[in-house]
Amino acid sequence: MTPPPGWYADPEAPHLECWWDGRAWTEHRRTPSGLPAPPNPAARASGRAKAVALISAAAVLATAIVSGATVLRTDEASGRAGTTVRAAPSAAAPPSLVVDQLNGITLPVPAGWTGSSYLAQDDVVMTTDGTYACPAHTGRCRHGQVISRTAGSADGVSPRTVAERDVPDAAEAAYGRDPGGRRPFGGIRSHQVVKSGRVAVAGRDGYLVRWWVRTAEGPGGYVQSVAFPSGTGLPAPVVVRFVFDAGPDGPPLSDMDEITSGIRPVG
Repeated sequence: MTPPPGWYADPEAPHLECWWDGRAWTEHRRTPSGLPAPPNPAARASGRAKAVALISAAAVLATAIVSGATVLRTDEASGRAGTTVRAAPSAAAPPSLVVDQLNGITLPVPAGWTGSSYLAQDDVVMTTDGTYACPAHTGRCRHGQVISRTAGSADGVSPRTVAERDVPDAAEAAYGRDPGGRRPFGGIRSHQVVKSGRVAVAGRDGYLVRWWVRTAEGPGGYVQSVAFPSGTGLPAPVVVRFVFDAGPDGPPLSDMDEITSGIRPVG
């Protein structure tokens, strides 16, 4: 399989990373610690100016091991070195971090999750692997989603107020009506606050609110809104939403805590 565009270990210089455009290597290089915007990034379908990049220290090492540094062909007749072939990067190693450049944060990607810059939904930075038939038979659903966004018109408002205002909207968007007006879970019947309080996020003082949501169909789920000050100079806070299906097929709530505690500022 051809790996997607991204930064991979340079086959000619494994201590550097080179940009793979999906078909061939380019001349763009960087050190592994750098996080510049990718050259000629593809526009998001939603039109939102948000760059989501994937970083993986494991991928750097695995690519260097799997693809090798450089393949040097030798002309057996003459013994002379022939053309140097730069191998394509390995597509096997999954990303370990997803980077939200707009909000200036990185989020860890736990096992069983996929972080991608090509997800169809706006603001969604990672989802659980695979889909299933929605309980109300309105299409396909996912057992888990993480959404990173900038709070609208919340200048000067405390993270607690932002989180408490956001979680009802998050619940409705996840388990109420979808953007097409359908009710994948038959609508929300009730909710219960199961966790709330201050939390340190990316070195800043934030606040989280977690709801358990009971739906008309299906096992329901958990919705969490985490709000914290932006580190990019924007006055509006950052909000990270979590949507986890309940039941045996849903992701463990420990993933919610792992992702929250692992949020870091870019760089």
